[in-house]
Amino acid sequence: MNISSSRRWWALAAIAASVLVVGLDLTVLNLALPTIARDLNASTGDLQWISDSYSLVIAAAILPAGLLGDRYGRRRLLLVALVVFLLSSAACAYAASVGELIAARAVMGIGAAAVFPLALSVLPVLFTQEEMSRAVAVIASTTMLSFPIGPIVGGYLLDHFWWGSVFLINVPVVLIAVVAVVFLLPESRSSTRPTVDYAGLVVSSGGLTALTYGFIKAGQAGWGDAIALTTMVAGAALLAGFVWLERRVTAARRSPLVDLELFRAAGFRWGTILATLVSFAMFGLLFAMPLYFQDVRGVDALGSGVRLLPLVGGMLIGMVGGTRVQSPRKGPGGQVRQPLAGARPVVAIGFFIMTAAMVLGALTTVSSSTGYSEAWVAIAGLGLGMSMPSAMNIALGELSAERSGSGSALITAMRQVGGTIGVAILGTLISNGYASALSVQGLPAAAASAARSSVAGGVAVAEKLGSASLLLEVHDAFVHGMDIMLWACGGIALAAALLAVAFLPRRSSRPASEPSAGVLAAPVDGPASQRAE
Repeated sequence: MNISSSRRWWALAAIAASVLVVGLDLTVLNLALPTIARDLNASTGDLQWISDSYSLVIAAAILPAGLLGDRYGRRRLLLVALVVFLLSSAACAYAASVGELIAARAVMGIGAAAVFPLALSVLPVLFTQEEMSRAVAVIASTTMLSFPIGPIVGGYLLDHFWWGSVFLINVPVVLIAVVAVVFLLPESRSSTRPTVDYAGLVVSSGGLTALTYGFIKAGQAGWGDAIALTTMVAGAALLAGFVWLERRVTAARRSPLVDLELFRAAGFRWGTILATLVSFAMFGLLFAMPLYFQDVRGVDALGSGVRLLPLVGGMLIGMVGGTRVQSPRKGPGGQVRQPLAGARPVVAIGFFIMTAAMVLGALTTVSSSTGYSEAWVAIAGLGLGMSMPSAMNIALGELSAERSGSGSALITAMRQVGGTIGVAILGTLISNGYASALSVQGLPAAAASAARSSVAGGVAVAEKLGSASLLLEVHDAFVHGMDIMLWACGGIALAAALLAVAFLPRRSSRPASEPSAGVLAAPVDGPASQRAE
């Protein structure tokens, strides 16, 4: 089966469309929650389950999705996932009750759990090591593009239509992705057809679900909550048992759900760790900035999305620059020269730039201009664009075509859990910093409780009382909490930069010119000796 160069890049566009639609759903839901609460008479607990059911199903299904892609075909499973996502999006849009919406969101999580790892797993199948940095950069930019686009599109739809319209925007994008995947993406699977590790599937799903729920619960109810602590400990214990179980499966020469031998490769180990740290820090930033723009600056959701565009602009510059310096150069007469730099310095410099951006952000005050905020957000995007795609490319570069699905699922699972933990821990830093800096003396008990619960509650109380001084104090308190969180994000970025310098390998263990396998080495519809052009 010959795969032309142009077809590979068009196939990448199909994959990017798949990732974009999942990313959009993550960003538009929060905009619709207030309207959903009013129209469906949903309680605060109901709203939490509408959001959390999606995350918990992703945590449970993400590792099995990778293995099933290796076994039954990555394109086939990606198509199934997209169709599930499409149908459940329509079900969400027309849900008539809270229960229906929660159920539909859970089914959406099944589709999303397969889209994320499968989108990554086909990259080692289609592209050589030389091309991988560009391919990963496209997927990473698509993911980040969803963060400002979601509020912009979602805000417009909520202003002009009913809340279900934010789910219907998935439908045309998914349809385009399905058509593109059918006609452009070649099928690939592991030639060994790995067996299903049922014990590992159950234990890993239970462990990831419990750990994710524990951190979500801690972020909502506090770190002393008994249920949160119990589920976190149970999740950690199950994951420790999962590692033990997978070692036994490997020793018995059976197919494990997760190939732990991957962590012996420094590129996979540290590339995955650093990509997870990026998620940890950036999810905190993306959690805080919309609150800052809306509750402190007073803009609407649409305006908040517009003000996040500098993040994407900086990220695109960082990815283009980082990719170019790592790509082979053509000299006089078409002679191929070595890249200007390897992945390690690009990742490290990207994290150092992120550190500087977070420090600038931590110096934000209530009187800081919007231009100042957008400038340091753009710098953070620049560092993100250099570090995240390069770190992921290093990890993906260690995957063989035989286990690219399960390996990509492992990377995605760690990033998913890292993002959840980041939002819980960094969100707690903001909340505690806000509550500690806010004085509510003289307020009625109910008003004081509402003001201390969140910055949105504080703004509402100040506006209801007509107190300009309380409103200013609420703004000051939130910025104080945000600054504490950004100092923490800066510390994470600095630690990641130092880890990159100390431990990232100079190059992948797989030669740069070696074509990735999968379709190439074990095609579904052609002889094994045929190669991509």
